[in-house]
Amino acid sequence: MERRKFLSLGAVAAAATILPSSVSATDFRKEAPAAWDAEGSADAIKALFGDIKPIEGKIKMKAPKLAENGGAVPIGLKSKVEVTTVALFQDANPRSAVVVFELGKGGVFDLKTKIKMRKTANVTVIAKGTDGKFYSHVQKVEVSIGGCGG
Repeated sequence: MERRKFLSLGAVAAAATILPSSVSATDFRKEAPAAWDAEGSADAIKALFGDIKPIEGKIKMKAPKLAENGGAVPIGLKSKVEVTTVALFQDANPRSAVVVFELGKGGVFDLKTKIKMRKTANVTVIAKGTDGKFYSHVQKVEVSIGGCGG
């Protein structure tokens, strides 16, 4: 057997023993399609989570006050509150919902991502706590060059 083939088979076998036997995720586009068609954050949040009254101040968002390029606006989300779901929304583009993360039981989070924004708007994060409460943070991000063809 050739050395390269042997090494690649060994790497595949090692990876197979490390990976979990079953991985699952919720398809939020299938479960709550109206959230992905909503043009504003309020409508998208309602479609995804229902009529909620989120508590402010328990989660944090780090985003630039002025994004020089709307094509890649860095967003950091952090909390020590245990949550199961974290969702990000923005009001700059025709569709508000950006991403939904599922963290499992008792997940605390420190997430970073980049989003596209074609104009200045609010960015909202909603987190569903393991205690059944919802937590939020809203921050306005000014965009000097739009990231969606603007």
